[in-house]
Amino acid sequence: MLWLWIALGVAALLVVLVVVGYNRLVRLRNEADTGWANIDVQLQRRGDLIPNLVETVRGYAAHERGVFEEVTRARTALQLAGTPAAAGEANDVLTVAIGRLFAVAEAYPELRASENFLRLQDELTDTEDKISAARRYYNATVMHFNTAVQSVPWLLLARPFGFREREFFSADGDTAPPDVSFAS
Repeated sequence: MLWLWIALGVAALLVVLVVVGYNRLVRLRNEADTGWANIDVQLQRRGDLIPNLVETVRGYAAHERGVFEEVTRARTALQLAGTPAAAGEANDVLTVAIGRLFAVAEAYPELRASENFLRLQDELTDTEDKISAARRYYNATVMHFNTAVQSVPWLLLARPFGFREREFFSADGDTAPPDVSFAS
């Protein structure tokens, strides 16, 4: 009879461990999903600012058509990116394109003095900072999630319950806001 109680106790302990482990993996997965949603919101905000910035610069520099098309293509690629890796790559291309747009803007003193342009530039810089913070949060939560999925004992639960490692959001290029000098 004692062995029966011991077996029931061990079985109950295993059930509790499975429930705790499963709940931990769900929590970590949800944190990673929230992190990605935060990045997505900031990328969308950035994407929404780009057309206004392009139109503002276009009004002053209508002959710079190639730059505007490059920015538009890069923005579209970012909006269509479905994975963190694709979004990171598209983000790099857009950062370079925005740098070129600001370089065009440098040639127009009246544009540089435009309150609308300055406001858009400040909003874009603020958004870049928010993207960077969201990327750090997302990557930290993905690291915790991936560590749990790859570590014993949670590894034994992760695969059977369908938990898979997540991609990090990486930006391989220069992710700082473009350095724009308004000195003449």
